[in-house]
Amino acid sequence: MKDILHPLCLAIAGTGFLILVRDLGRSRRDPALVALAFTYGFSALSYAVSLTWVWVRIDGFFGVPNIVVPIAQGFVIVVFALQATVLAYWSKPPAQARRHGRLLLVAALVVIASMAVLFASLTPAATRPTDFSLYYAHDPVFQTYVLLYFGTYTVAEIYLAVSCWTYARRATNRSIAVSLRVVTVGAIITLGYSGIRIAAVVGAEVGFGVDHLNDFAWACGDIGATLTQIGYLMPTVARRATGVRDWATAHLRYRRLGRLWAALDQADPGITLRRPARQSQDVLRGRSVHFPLLRRRVEIRQGQKLMRRYLEPAVRVEAEARRASEGLSGTEFVAAVTADQIHAALVRHAAGEPVDTPAEFADAELALATTEDELLHLQRVAAHFTAPVSESRNASDVLSSTSGDRS
Repeated sequence: MKDILHPLCLAIAGTGFLILVRDLGRSRRDPALVALAFTYGFSALSYAVSLTWVWVRIDGFFGVPNIVVPIAQGFVIVVFALQATVLAYWSKPPAQARRHGRLLLVAALVVIASMAVLFASLTPAATRPTDFSLYYAHDPVFQTYVLLYFGTYTVAEIYLAVSCWTYARRATNRSIAVSLRVVTVGAIITLGYSGIRIAAVVGAEVGFGVDHLNDFAWACGDIGATLTQIGYLMPTVARRATGVRDWATAHLRYRRLGRLWAALDQADPGITLRRPARQSQDVLRGRSVHFPLLRRRVEIRQGQKLMRRYLEPAVRVEAEARRASEGLSGTEFVAAVTADQIHAALVRHAAGEPVDTPAEFADAELALATTEDELLHLQRVAAHFTAPVSESRNASDVLSSTSGDRS
């Protein structure tokens, strides 16, 4: 059971560490993030050294049977201290959380040192990668070792479960509340692991055995720890997913506005203060186009203003009648009429025929309270817009040589 679940746990812990290490490059001064990243790092190490084939090789390298036991469990004790430190930074003032974290790490080091002394007093004769705890359950020194380690383990998991459940009830962010409840469930499940290990020691003294529960113990430990890791990682994954969604949305909007922008830019290049880079290059390099998107919005609006001199009133009347006959209404109707007006204005601009008494754009009085509202409106305009035949080829040239957009 251990060698089935441990690789999965190792993959999850390792993935979490790699995800958080990337964020550390941007937020090195966030002690909670640092503690959380190292939580996953030490957790991954505990799983890695506990794999049977790794266990055997480490024992052979040091020449000490089962030396992996205090190594792996030492990593676990550090994980407990770091998990509690993360909770401290999430729930206490920075100064108080910093003191709390230092005390936890000192306590962890004391426990690890005590475990090392007790392990050095054992006389293990054979490597036992899967049933070490059961095999030495009758040894008084090992009994003390087990009670120290799993006693600390149990206290840490109970503290984790109670704290996360309490904080989950106070959390205003739904993803954080859910993640803390997942951590709580994981911590409760791991108590089955520590409970069985402690029961093995007690049973050795009073006359009952729990050998048949060994696989169940490993399952409780690995499944519970995995849920705990997933819970801690959920807010980060949710935040990263939101970032990816925003990145993709910005690129999609930028592309959708490309044809409209290119036609206006071709008519009057002065609307564009800075030639945009090819969008394909930005996509391949993972660059955001949030700022170029905002700039494109401004440039399109500037282009509209410059084209107003060419807005013939009759064009608006005809466009409104035609779009109404198509069944359009509301904002979609306004966007379609505006697109038709821009098309007609570009034709008159190319012919050099300004209007003595120009009309207003259909969207001139449209209520667009936020930048988001305006971007959505311009996307609707772009969806209905077709460049004049004489401008279509030139607009395509502009797009291919600058933004990298394609129709």
